[in-house]
Amino acid sequence: MNRILISCGGTGGHLAPGIAVAEALISRGHTCWLLISHKKVDARLVQKYPHLTFIKSPGAPFGLRPSELLRFLLAQGRSLVASVQLLKRLQPDLVIGFGGFSSAGISLASFVKGLPWVLHESNRIPGRAVRFLSHFAPARVYLPIGVGIRHLSRERIRFYGCPVREEIQRLPMGQSRVALGIDEHCKLVVVLGGSQGASALNEWVESKFELLAREGVSVYCVTGLDKGEPRVVETRAGEEVTAKSFFVPFTDQVSEVLSSADLVVSRAGAGTIAEMVRCRTPSVLIPYPYASDDHQRANALFLEKQGGGILVEQSYMQDLHREVLDLLFNDWMLQKFRLNLERMDREDSLDLIVKDLESLCLKAKQEKLERKMEMP
Repeated sequence: MNRILISCGGTGGHLAPGIAVAEALISRGHTCWLLISHKKVDARLVQKYPHLTFIKSPGAPFGLRPSELLRFLLAQGRSLVASVQLLKRLQPDLVIGFGGFSSAGISLASFVKGLPWVLHESNRIPGRAVRFLSHFAPARVYLPIGVGIRHLSRERIRFYGCPVREEIQRLPMGQSRVALGIDEHCKLVVVLGGSQGASALNEWVESKFELLAREGVSVYCVTGLDKGEPRVVETRAGEEVTAKSFFVPFTDQVSEVLSSADLVVSRAGAGTIAEMVRCRTPSVLIPYPYASDDHQRANALFLEKQGGGILVEQSYMQDLHREVLDLLFNDWMLQKFRLNLERMDREDSLDLIVKDLESLCLKAKQEKLERKMEMP
């Protein structure tokens, strides 16, 4: 069996697919460790997975301001030193990094030690870290279909997409709403701002809920950690209908939340989109306008072209409620979205990645054995 180190900290979009791969590998008898950051979102998400082994690594976000850049470089230096020590202690057969500069230290340490290592990119525009690290001869780079990195040879690339945790599945809507304490008979919009939350989306819910409530629409808004306390606001929408807005800082009931929704309004992170595809949940995507290389807009455009949802720019959010209401009461369009999402989910990226990692480990062990046999 193999020993695999997975670097996946910093955001939910990195951590969730790392957890998916770790659980699948462990189910096949392998040993895994997950390298994560010191961020609060990491600490909160891993609480659900006591059966996995997490190791915190030094790190700081990249920034161009002199103070931010200095802090980043110092953190990367500490991370590289810690990574070399970690590789010596754990002796993994392979390392996989899920993007972000939290993967830089362990990836470079693997390169220096001649250990096979792999990169994974979920977004349709590869991030700075993946583009930089891909120059250091990774054994494999996993990319979304149709995405490339110019200098990489074809034999190093596999188009496997974003692995989704096995627990993320489409559930019956009624069952999901009961689990969340939501009225089973209302129209429901779920609002997601990603693992960090999105103030613009939270403010939209606050300002437009009365307009939605008049049509009997309730809202379930995941606000993000440190963006307010959990609360429920009730609004009378008629003699027999009460609309509610639910505000929760964080949820680890992803299947229930997505399956309970008639429609999702969300940022366009690749991990969130992959989970909506798995749960067949139609969406209106609002790309974060300041995302590096505008990668969220590229993610949203791809989903829109595939017929799984629509893109609305943040600058047009003043009219977003009209778009939401038009879609909510268009059953034909929502069903068309769901059928297209089902078509998009036919390839199991998780299984493909796990099998490829196993083959890379086997190849590395065979090459190591051959080198030993050649020694005098």
